[in-house]
Amino acid sequence: MKSFAGPLVVLLCVVGFATPAARAQDPAEAHVAAAKTAAGTDYARMFDNLCSASVLEPRGPREAGPYPPPASEWDAEPAKIFDNLYYVGSKTVAAWAVTTSEGIIILDALFEYSVEEEIVNGLKKLGLDPADIKYAIISHAHGDHYAGAPYLQERLNARIVLGGPDWDFLAGQSNPSKPRRDIAVTDGQKLTLGDTTITMYLTPGHTPGTISYLVPLRDGAQRHLGAMWGGTSFVTKTAEAFRLYINSAEKFAGIVRDNPVDVVLTNHPQNSRVFEKILMIRGRQDYEPHPFVVGKDSQLNLLTAASECAQAQIARLAARGR
Repeated sequence: MKSFAGPLVVLLCVVGFATPAARAQDPAEAHVAAAKTAAGTDYARMFDNLCSASVLEPRGPREAGPYPPPASEWDAEPAKIFDNLYYVGSKTVAAWAVTTSEGIIILDALFEYSVEEEIVNGLKKLGLDPADIKYAIISHAHGDHYAGAPYLQERLNARIVLGGPDWDFLAGQSNPSKPRRDIAVTDGQKLTLGDTTITMYLTPGHTPGTISYLVPLRDGAQRHLGAMWGGTSFVTKTAEAFRLYINSAEKFAGIVRDNPVDVVLTNHPQNSRVFEKILMIRGRQDYEPHPFVVGKDSQLNLLTAASECAQAQIARLAARGR
């Protein structure tokens, strides 16, 4: 009886040799690998969303569900994060309340159907007064972040802060959920309320006027600095748009390096395991480290992963002749 071991070994060697070689010739793979390393487990969801080849595929029509969706799909319990920072967002979209000596600054305003329950009622559950809201900083002009702003503007007289180019974008929209034009952010602008100053930077790419910011935080006698990358996903799928996104990520990385950033904030909770960290806070002992204090390198890893995924998409576009 003849043995087929020899030919089989040869076949396996050919297959095993061809696959790595093919990958080595794909410029996108090196960027995907770098992004995956940077993302680690902390930003794995963001990596999956940004680095997938499906990002470049045209989206088909989404199946329309009930609107607004049932509260069971979005309602989340509010939580105290630091002495001056509270989570008042939903299950899928983050909103944060920064308390100061002269009032409250809200970071992102959610959908119009969730703003009252999550932000207003959430503050009440936390023992805070929604009437103390003085400003709402909107990271970018997408409805899940700005549609609740008119409620805060009209019922609580809050000032709405948004990047100038995004105000211009909204001006051309007929959406009834858009706020009245108010404060337009310029690059490096500071917003001071009482004892707290938030510094805002224009980081276009997700939208033309996306803003990212630095937020001072307190945990007892400890002082920390939070950083939020204002817009994560890729909206316009062209090489030019990806390069703009990369330039903004590199710009904000430079700002992070120049400042004592040690806390990562995101405007979608799944992108930085917010709810896992909240559970850790609830069981935290005084001697244990704060779960949101992750160090400067963690924020830089987030930005590196986002940038590398954008570079991977550019390489894929080039391979398609686009």
